[in-house]
Amino acid sequence: MTAISKLGGAVDELHAALADDAAFEAWYRRTVSTVYSYLLVRCRSADLAEELTQETYAAAIAMRNRYDGRSDSTTWLCGIARHKLADHFRASQRSDRRRIRLEVRAIELSATAAKLRGFDEQVAIVDSLESLPPLQRAVLTFVAFDGLSVAEAGRLVGKSQPAAQSLLQRAREGFRRSFRGEEAT
Repeated sequence: MTAISKLGGAVDELHAALADDAAFEAWYRRTVSTVYSYLLVRCRSADLAEELTQETYAAAIAMRNRYDGRSDSTTWLCGIARHKLADHFRASQRSDRRRIRLEVRAIELSATAAKLRGFDEQVAIVDSLESLPPLQRAVLTFVAFDGLSVAEAGRLVGKSQPAAQSLLQRAREGFRRSFRGEEAT
């Protein structure tokens, strides 16, 4: 038997298997365990190996005219399976990258929203402070932000400690109402 007749025999075997249901079933039973095992060892998932095995046979049927018989049909099927597995991994990688990009965008949006909430809160604090009369604002700022005692804050604005305490109390009440959006009483 010559090399050309061997090539023709392999091509004829495949074409015969695809032309007749009984021949296809025999060819499928003879080759499927090898193709499935080839995929299972590489992907470590029985479900994925089954899916890719089905895709391999569907592709082989669609590409039957490209089979030239230089190798056994099982080897040809494993070559197709290798390409199907590579396609799966590439698609999985694209999906992972897409998912990661979406997660990063969600994180960025969350951070932006948090910054905006913080910004809104800062604006509300400034607005509430500005709504206070100047002496109350000064005493509250000296005590709350600068950490001065009421007596020290009073000295800075030219008031006694009891007067500064009264200004601080009214400033706190006014700030709370303004910050909460309540009307002054």
